Amino acid sequence: MYDYDLLVVGSANADLVIGVRRRPAAGETVLGSDLAVHPGGKGANQAVAAARLGARTALLAKVGDDDHGRLLLAAQRAAGVDTVGVLVSDVPTGVALITVDPSGDNSIVVSPGANGRLTPGDVRAASSLFHASRVVSVMLEIPLETVVEVVRSLTPDNRFVLNPSPPRPLPREVLDACDPLIVNEHEAKVLLGASAVGDRPEDWARILLAKGPRSVVVTLGAEGALVASKDGVARVPSVPVRAVDTTGAGDAFTAALAHRLGTGATLAEAAAYAARVGAAAVTKAGAQESYPTAEEVQAL
Repeated sequence: MYDYDLLVVGSANADLVIGVRRRPAAGETVLGSDLAVHPGGKGANQAVAAARLGARTALLAKVGDDDHGRLLLAAQRAAGVDTVGVLVSDVPTGVALITVDPSGDNSIVVSPGANGRLTPGDVRAASSLFHASRVVSVMLEIPLETVVEVVRSLTPDNRFVLNPSPPRPLPREVLDACDPLIVNEHEAKVLLGASAVGDRPEDWARILLAKGPRSVVVTLGAEGALVASKDGVARVPSVPVRAVDTTGAGDAFTAALAHRLGTGATLAEAAAYAARVGAAAVTKAGAQESYPTAEEVQAL
């Protein structure tokens, strides 16, 4: 019996958000809305999204001893996330600077702060969390050597989910553990590099699969997603919605998919559910504030 359906190992940031009529070009200054501060970070986002859906969730992360860190801890606890794995650093909490245009599209710059101090030693010290968790989900807003240590800390019963964001080349050891590797179009092209062929997501998924992952999911925004494994490649539709803010929608998708896999769903079933969760998330402003409950997803 597992204590947690999902263990998220990753980043926790304060999101500093400004609405703009259009994003500035190089060297240009534009006026924006009043500054809004929200709890965010890909790891913290995933943990909250999963907990809202009913998953028993734990977060392994690092924050600073500051107001942003306290904001993040409060948000996790309010969502029902177990914060026993959240460590406090002597450097400031990570910050994401986000501009959002009227279409809901965003541009993000991240200052890692305490996220960059989440070490392999921190992962080894949290071995009990791995033994207590069904699925382990990771992203790349923490040091790559820490991600490698997560892979080495997996138990034979853990299922490992990775969203390589922000994207960078990955060692084969990490790729081999992914089940699935979850990428959007930009992330897929970075990982593929010179091996990228054509404009079809099906081709990207097959090539990525050949690089080691046990399964691959390519998210396609309003067009849903694509899943690939040894059993083949299939498209998964989304739900048409009016997008207000896409911030954090990919994190909601990943969390929902990881949670659903832990309940025994097939990859296609989990991706279909995750696409609905992601669609619900973009209908509201913000990241964590936009994440739906299981009941809201069912009603969509």
